[in-house]
Amino acid sequence: MKRREEWRRVLDAEVGRWSEKSYEQILSELPEVKVYEIEFAAKEYEVEVELLENTADYVHVLVSVDDGSLPASFFPLSHTFIRRKSDAEPG
Repeated sequence: MKRREEWRRVLDAEVGRWSEKSYEQILSELPEVKVYEIEFAAKEYEVEVELLENTADYVHVLVSVDDGSLPASFFPLSHTFIRRKSDAEPG
């Protein structure tokens, strides 16, 4: 599988995980950019999650993934999503 295809699987999983969180959870967990490493399919990946917008009605979140290799990591795969304050609690 090509490198960016592998990243896509990781990105999809992390976007899914973060987008399940409530507006309040996202605000509490992202006071600043969050960078962490995860293992997926026996490989290490770097994930970066950033709060792009914080309004009274919604938060706009960016999730990026790469494998830490140069120069490929200069162009991570990214996806954004919006969590509205009025969205029902997940679950």
